Amino acid sequence: MINLGSEAVIAAGLAAGLDAVGVASAEPFESTRATLLERRDEGLHGGMAFTYRNPDRSTDPGRALSGARSLVVGALGYQRPPVPAPDRPVGRVAAYARSDHYAKLRDALGQVAEMLRSAGHRASVVADDNALVDREAAQRAGLGWYGKNSNILLPGQGSWFVLGSVITTAELDPSTPVPDQCGPCRRCLDGCPTGAIVAPGVVDARRCLAWLVQDGGDFPLEFREALGDRIYGCDDCQEVCPPNRRVPSAEDTDGDAKAELEEDTAWVDLVELLDLDDEELMDRHGRWYIPRREPRYVRRNALVALGNTGRGADPDVAEMVERYLSDPDPMLVRHASWAAHRLGVSVAEPV
Repeated sequence: MINLGSEAVIAAGLAAGLDAVGVASAEPFESTRATLLERRDEGLHGGMAFTYRNPDRSTDPGRALSGARSLVVGALGYQRPPVPAPDRPVGRVAAYARSDHYAKLRDALGQVAEMLRSAGHRASVVADDNALVDREAAQRAGLGWYGKNSNILLPGQGSWFVLGSVITTAELDPSTPVPDQCGPCRRCLDGCPTGAIVAPGVVDARRCLAWLVQDGGDFPLEFREALGDRIYGCDDCQEVCPPNRRVPSAEDTDGDAKAELEEDTAWVDLVELLDLDDEELMDRHGRWYIPRREPRYVRRNALVALGNTGRGADPDVAEMVERYLSDPDPMLVRHASWAAHRLGVSVAEPV
């Protein structure tokens, strides 16, 4: 077995394409576990199972890899394509979901894990699943601090990052944590369209658009107008954050990175989406989290966004809404009725 230093492991992560790498102890996240249980008891999780399903597991790296001693935590940045000037109603996709950023993250972390295995240590990659609270691992590893919107902010780089870890049996020296740098700023609290950030670092998922588009059942009536043109995710609390506003925009990106941005699915033609059959819809958007893998929920979101952004005088829009007023799915009929009322396509009161 070869003893690797933290510097060598961090360098390997950066060489693999990660934008930031840090090291932390694999001791259980006791305070995070207590917070998850408290917020779950208060109903703030809004039924979300992610990391709330089993806090004992998601706050203990040793549950994912027995004998875990260290975490090598990585951050991979993503950028936002410029806002288009569409001539048709389009649905907006949050920046983190526009491309499979997690596939690139897991590949880079996998290279770090392979280096550790080659040195005789056990290692396992975890990212964006129920195995570990990624943000707590990143904070502990000194990548950044918790913003008041509960996202991790990297010094000088903001929060436009996906996060993941390599859990390993190697004993590595931990990185130094980063102190809070938000100060008195509260732009994310004030900028949330539904007031979902109920206190610094506390998000009520029952009001959070990023969760509601992933939740089952009808989209809450009181938040449909606030949804605007979104069909998946919400970036508002990141968009208004001062460190994020200082990050170079997509227009400044060159070369391969710009070509990669052009492949991102940032905007989706709503009429076209609503015209897709189940197989086509899932082929295009199936890597999103969709309740029970049922395409009806993507259509539900699209109908609300169409009601907010379409024009009733547009024949394509009116025809699509009228089609869904006769859909065999009662849930979609209810959302089509709401959209029709908003657009003046139908004089009937929304269901």
